[in-house]
Amino acid sequence: MKVAIVGASGYAGGELVRLLVHHSSAEVVCATSRKLAGTPLDQIHPHLKGFTNLKFENLAPDAIDADVAFLAVPHTAAMSIAGKLLSRGIRVVDLSADYRLPKETFEKVYGVPHTDYFPAPYGIPELHRKDCVNAKFVSNPGCFPTGATLAAAPLAKYAHTVIFDSKTGVSGAGDNPSATTHYPNVGDNISPYKWTSHRHLAEMKQELSKLGSKAKVYFTPHLVPVNRGILTTAHILLDEPMETKEVEKLYQDFYKDEFFVRYQKPMLSAVRGSNFCDLMVESEGLRVVVASAIDNLVKGASGQAIQNMNIMCGFKETDGLVAAGMLP
Repeated sequence: MKVAIVGASGYAGGELVRLLVHHSSAEVVCATSRKLAGTPLDQIHPHLKGFTNLKFENLAPDAIDADVAFLAVPHTAAMSIAGKLLSRGIRVVDLSADYRLPKETFEKVYGVPHTDYFPAPYGIPELHRKDCVNAKFVSNPGCFPTGATLAAAPLAKYAHTVIFDSKTGVSGAGDNPSATTHYPNVGDNISPYKWTSHRHLAEMKQELSKLGSKAKVYFTPHLVPVNRGILTTAHILLDEPMETKEVEKLYQDFYKDEFFVRYQKPMLSAVRGSNFCDLMVESEGLRVVVASAIDNLVKGASGQAIQNMNIMCGFKETDGLVAAGMLP
């Protein structure tokens, strides 16, 4: 199967190539970048030297020859590409936010009109696998909503309030340097940002609602001095008290058939470089604390995108993704 990566110069694009070189049925044949056309991939992604001989290409959607395309482009850019690829019979996994939310919600949250809207499956496989089977297009979730939603899903319908507190590595901000990501501002520091207004909150509210929850949902992210990973602490306030053993059984039953969700103490180093989400719970009765850990570039982006591609195309869901985290 031929795979194209649209917008391959960033971290997500590099991760897609890194993971797909181990896929039994997929070959990356095209990696696009407007600014880097003609440049070998391994000059931008030096860890891929020896794994690919591709050069970046500046291709219009109608010039891409592939069976599947990953859109690793900025938010609001995918809407001008997705429909053109679909019309040519190319399956698409979109890593941007353009199709994660209903049209009206997207326009309100992102502040721009959606010029080519259509409903799409929201690709958290553990929750929406059936919607992704044989799909032509899947919208890959945001990194924060992936770790947060998996942390809260089994308890969502029992809660009246859910508060997510997330600590994220610097790679979540992308590969363009800024004052926020400048090392002296990040090192030896923890910084909350977008305290009440992060765009990913809309996805969290949407997903908990789909799970039958009427809970109020709150979210505050913090930037921490690590490269990869998101550690989310979810405070789930229940309508009726539940003991820890009861909650543990609920989680273990909910995720018993999910290879990529592991019930164990979450550590960023244990999931780094992998597609796993590790989580654990503790209850004090009316408040359950759930902590989850994911790699924001893998389960939070490129790994989950490949997981979705595998489901869409009928491959083994774990193909290209069976790797342990890089502890220590």
